[in-house]
Formats: sequence, C-alpha cells, structure tokens
Amino acid sequence: MKISDYFKPLDQRNFDVWQLKSLFTTGMGVLTDGYDLSSIGIVLVFVLSTFGITKKSPDYTLWQSLITGSALIGSVIGAIIFGMLANKGRKKFYGVDVLLMTIGAVLEAFVTTPLELVLVRALLGLGVGADYVLSPTIMAEHSNAKDRGKLLVLGVAMMSVFGFIIAAILTLGLEVASVPQNLVWRIVLAAGAIPAASVIYLRRKIPETPRYLLRIKGDTQGFKNEVKLLAKTDVQVNESLKDINTFSEYFTKFGKIFVVAALLWFLQDIVAYSGTLFGPSLIAKSVGINNGAIFSLIIDLAFVIPGGIVAILTIDKVGRKPLLILGFIGVAVALLMFATLKAVVPPTVALVMYGMNDFFRKSGPSPITIGILGVEVAPTKVRTIVQAMAVAAGRSGAALTSFVFPYFFHIYGESFTFGFLSGVTFIAAALAYFGIPETKNKPLEVSSGEDVVSTKESVK
Repeated sequence: MKISDYFKPLDQRNFDVWQLKSLFTTGMGVLTDGYDLSSIGIVLVFVLSTFGITKKSPDYTLWQSLITGSALIGSVIGAIIFGMLANKGRKKFYGVDVLLMTIGAVLEAFVTTPLELVLVRALLGLGVGADYVLSPTIMAEHSNAKDRGKLLVLGVAMMSVFGFIIAAILTLGLEVASVPQNLVWRIVLAAGAIPAASVIYLRRKIPETPRYLLRIKGDTQGFKNEVKLLAKTDVQVNESLKDINTFSEYFTKFGKIFVVAALLWFLQDIVAYSGTLFGPSLIAKSVGINNGAIFSLIIDLAFVIPGGIVAILTIDKVGRKPLLILGFIGVAVALLMFATLKAVVPPTVALVMYGMNDFFRKSGPSPITIGILGVEVAPTKVRTIVQAMAVAAGRSGAALTSFVFPYFFHIYGESFTFGFLSGVTFIAAALAYFGIPETKNKPLEVSSGEDVVSTKESVK
C-alpha cells in the first residue's frame, strides 16, 4: 500500500467548509504580507521627506534601499527559522507569524528615525517570512488534490494583491482628507496590524494537518481523528508510518528540483519587486503618473487581478509548468518592449506595456513560485524546509532588487534596467522548462516523490 493511499479520503473529497476556513485563515495573513511589503513603496516618498532625506542627500539611495529592503531581509531569516521549527508542528507556530507582523506594524507608527524604521520593519519581516512558509504548507496539506492549485493561487497569490489595493486606497483616502504626509505614512504602515491581528485566534485553533500527524509526528490515532473530522470517513492504519528518511536522503534524490524551485522564486522576485518597491516612486513618473497610489491601483486593477483570475481558472486544467513558462516569456517580452519602445510611444501605451508584465507574471510565475512549487515538490518531512529555502531565495532576490534597482535606474538608465530584467526573466523561463515537473491534480505524496521513497524499508 502506497503512502498516498492513506490520504485518498482527503485528496478525493469535494471542496468543503474546512478548506474555505483554511482559505480565510491563511489568506488574511498573506493579505497582510502583501499589504506590508507594498505599502512601503507607496508611501516611501513621504517617509524620506519626513526624515529630511531628499534626492540631493548623499545617502538618499542608501536609505531608499534600507527602508524598502529591511522587511525582505527579515523575511529571509524568519523563513529559515520557522521552516525548521515547523517540523515540530505546523499548528504549533501558526499565529506567531501574524503576531510578529502585528507588533511590527504598530511600532512603525512611533519610529523617530529612519534607522528605527529599518529595524522595526526587519522585525515585521520575520513574521512575513514565517507566514510564507507556514500558510502555503498548511493550505496545501489541508486541500484536496483537484482544487489545490486554485486554492493556493487564491489564498496566497491573490490575497496579497488585495493587500496592495487596500494600501493604495487607504493612502489615497488620507491624501484626499488632507492628512499631513508625516501622519499618512505612519497610519498606512500601522494599519497592517489590523488584518494580521484578526486571524491570530483562528490560526491558533486551526486543526493540525493530517500529513504532519502521520508522517512526521507518527501519531496514528491523531491522524485517524483528523481524517474523520475533515473527510467524514474512517481510515485504517495498522502500523506506524512515521517517515525516518533524512533531509540529506531526500536532497540526494530530489535536490535538483528543490534548487530549481528556489532559483525560480529568486529570479521572479528580482523582477517583481522592482515594480512593487519602486513602481509608485520611480516607474510611475516615467509614464506620466505623479501619484504613486494611483499608479498602484491602475496596475493592480487593470493587470494584476485579471492575471490572477487567469491563473485561478487554468492552474488545475492547463497545469503548473505551461503557465510558468508562458508567463515568464510574457513578462520578458513585455519588459523588453517597455525598455526599447517607451521613449517613442505615448505614456498610456508605455503604461500598458509595463502593465502587461504584471498581467503575465500574475497569470503564472508569481503564484506558482510563491505558493505552489515549494510545497508540491517536497515530501512532507522536508516540505517546510524546502519552502523555507524557496522563501529565503525569493526574498533574497527581492532584497537584492531593493539595493540594486535604484542604482541601475539612476546610473545606467531606465532602458538598460528593464532590458536587464527582461533577460533575467528569459533565463527563468528556460530554467522552468528544463527543471520543473508537472504536479497538477496529483496527491502531494505523488507530486513530491514521497510515494517512491517511502517503501516498507524506509518506514517503520
């Protein structure tokens, strides 16, 4: 009997209230992640102005990078820490992530120096990194096989977009109300505490995942109880199925796929965060939009959300690999057109060319690299560790962008910068083609190869 057979009642059940509850509980945390990481880009100009940092300041670019990148650096550390801790219990640490985000967001309102803001955002980043490990893992391990893709797209990728939109609308509302800029950014950043705090209790009460109970903890009775609760059926388990394989054994067999999954997120975030962090302050002005919040709303409503809808409708039908490859190619072409044609086309056309990069990114590369690959290609025992590797790689790419993009933009110019990003994305498309297996509609034990490894000789 294969390991995946024990999970058939979970994988074959229809979409139900438990999956809906998991979607909300995990999704609100991811919404906060998106809010926290995008809001700083929207209010960055206000922040710098408050602390007297202008374009004429010798350390202008440095502070620009530190303020936008500190949460990303924190998220690398948070992902690594909680990726390892999660093997002591998925549920055990679920809620700590949003608590850290809540504390960090509130403290942002009271900082008095740019250095304090950098440190507080690093603390907030610890929670963001933890959440990007725990939320996709818990959602995937609670989902059925045929709906897992769309649930992860909606719960991880799309909820972050809603965070982007809320941040932009709140900023615009405060500006319309003539709130002083010094208060606008403090209110906007601190408001990230609201969605995070709203799910602390729910996360502490969410059921432990059956896969953790059976394969990591070795709790046969607990597994039976959870399957009964979630799938409304009894399952027979007459022996311990605790996984005794080590990370090194799994890495020997599947290490190439693990590394490719991490590299794809790294490359994706290099490109994505050039827009998330600097779109409202740098790119917006280059297409004739002087208000960063308005630019963000246009991009999100006209391009990002339609791209996400395409992903939701096709991810479990077309598959992960085609959407990943085609999406990367679309992003690369859009950025190349923006780099080469922007100077000779009207600003509106330039905006559309740039926006199409976000459309193609959200239709495949973003949701698949962030919320799907790491959890679907890794066996249960190493799933959070592999996802942590991917998160750390991705956020390292984003942090790299926070430091490199402003220098590229100011020193080498816009055309060179976006031509470079286009080249990075073409490399990602090739890497996806050669290095990633298709995982659609497969039980996690099949998509990850856990079934193959977990023979009678490797379990006890």
